[in-house]
Amino acid sequence: MAVKRTGQLSFSDAAVPQGRGHHPALERVQGLVDWARIERVLAGLRDETGPGRPGYRPLVLFKALLLQAWYGLSDADLEYRLGDSLAFGRFVGLSLEDAVPDHTTLCRFRNALVAQRLLERLFGELDRQLEAAGLVLKAGLLLDATLIEAAAGRRKPGEASPDPDAAYVRRQDKPGAGFGYKAHVGVDEGSGLILRVVTTPANVNDTVVADLLITGDESCVLADSAYHTHAREKALRSQGIKPRLMRRPNRHHRVLPPRLARLNRMISKRRAAVETTFATLKHRMGLGLIRYRGLVKARAQVLMATIAFNMRRWVTMAT
Repeated sequence: MAVKRTGQLSFSDAAVPQGRGHHPALERVQGLVDWARIERVLAGLRDETGPGRPGYRPLVLFKALLLQAWYGLSDADLEYRLGDSLAFGRFVGLSLEDAVPDHTTLCRFRNALVAQRLLERLFGELDRQLEAAGLVLKAGLLLDATLIEAAAGRRKPGEASPDPDAAYVRRQDKPGAGFGYKAHVGVDEGSGLILRVVTTPANVNDTVVADLLITGDESCVLADSAYHTHAREKALRSQGIKPRLMRRPNRHHRVLPPRLARLNRMISKRRAAVETTFATLKHRMGLGLIRYRGLVKARAQVLMATIAFNMRRWVTMAT
């Protein structure tokens, strides 16, 4: 399939008053990221010499999905904003006379990224760029998880689950249970960048996937008591990593000794920064709901949001 030639400046673009469509944050992202390397990861999604009606360049559609993740948009809302916003069109590489990709095109492109497991490769490529820029500090790794409700909602008694991969979990901060998925993250202390992310049904215990979040080259791992096991503590020490895992009382020691209580307070103060990560993802980027059904698509939504989040952090740190 041939590829559309987009972004060619037209008379309409030339007639736009100076300053219109100016978006400083998007322009900073445009200048920071090595898009050529991103485009190489996307190569192969389009056959530029094949027959058929020309399609959009993969990079155009990928940038559109970034906008969707930053602003918490549905596919239909994204289609509208691409046609309505000068800043959005310029960021993805569309001129005023270019046709806007419709919501079905965006959905098919996302499905292609999932099918070819390219989101994982894109996350890895961005991570390499962030390391090369000296932004990953590796002073410590903050482990935590957050519940993300499924938009499919809860089933009524006697009905089949609207999302068979989602699960119930009792809430820790409020009464009742939540239905959906859980995003488990490993966040670089200091930079706030997300280095690892794993998405599971909501009923998967935090400690089950904890080892998948550890990169192995951090100086210490900080987490609450849900992550503490003697085996994990021993394994971290064997790798030269300090295990800063909060402890909790047990039937043999119903009250923590003063030393462990002080350690818990120190860890709690340092790992509190991860709450800012979740607040940004959920409240500023709209990751409060999983829009799609099934674990595979839920993972894709969380991973796309993580890529967008790290680009956002890059802009903040470079400003």
